[in-house]
Amino acid sequence: MRRAIEVACTTPPGDVPVGAVVYGPDGREVAAGTNRRECDQDPVGHAETVAMRAAAEALGTWRLDGCELVVTLEPCTMCAGAVLGARVSSLVFGAYEPKTGAVGSLIDVLRDPTHLHTVEVRGGVLEAETAGLLAGFFERLR
Repeated sequence: MRRAIEVACTTPPGDVPVGAVVYGPDGREVAAGTNRRECDQDPVGHAETVAMRAAAEALGTWRLDGCELVVTLEPCTMCAGAVLGARVSSLVFGAYEPKTGAVGSLIDVLRDPTHLHTVEVRGGVLEAETAGLLAGFFERLR
């Protein structure tokens, strides 16, 4: 999570500071990404999708089974769906997102027993630190 926090701190100005890192089956970092919706004007430019695209390119396959995604904020519905679609093996996230979180806060996309793919999930890792990044960003906006 500390690496994901480092990545979040490199988020382009104007974008919400969220960082994501994909680790391969061998535990080594494969790719990282930040939110880029504003700077790229990309509606799906969330840190998770940016990192998973880069990981797929680096690994030469869209199947990210055996990989772990570490992200500073609980994924939204779109990103949780992308995690399932990419067949990521495990997800670790920091801060919970009570308004849009789709991995337990609002809904739980990943642990729906009807899915064919199962993702191991661990949330709330370094929660105070990751939530602090977001709180500081929104305080500066006001």
